[in-house]
Amino acid sequence: MNDTLRPILLVEDRAADRDLTRRALEKQRVLNPIQEARDGEEALVYISRWEAGETAPVFILLDLKLPKVSGLEVLRRLKGHPTFSTIPVIILTTSAEDQDIAEAYRLGCNSYVVKPVEFSRFIEVASQVEIYWGALNNTPR
Repeated sequence: MNDTLRPILLVEDRAADRDLTRRALEKQRVLNPIQEARDGEEALVYISRWEAGETAPVFILLDLKLPKVSGLEVLRRLKGHPTFSTIPVIILTTSAEDQDIAEAYRLGCNSYVVKPVEFSRFIEVASQVEIYWGALNNTPR
């Protein structure tokens, strides 16, 4: 993936999951910088940074179960934004609850992926996410 090296925003509160995601993307040789938000409040700060001219991400990996502001609220605000609503948001979470899945899609997520437990399976998932959302999918600039 390249997309002129636009960043990927990873919104995840668990350090182990952030590390696992980074390792999985590095194993796939993703060159795009990875920005991190450790809670929903930090994720929402990125909107003002993008409004101020910072490069918006090629896609966002968003956990649902976040402190301060939930992932669903982050999704609601992103998809309600007049400029940044087109950024693909991939929910990457441990929740397989039907209610969470339905609400995430209702709010406009582009994909919903339940985090696999074992690293080898996680690598496969990261590869497929990267190939589709980073290499094949075209996004507005």
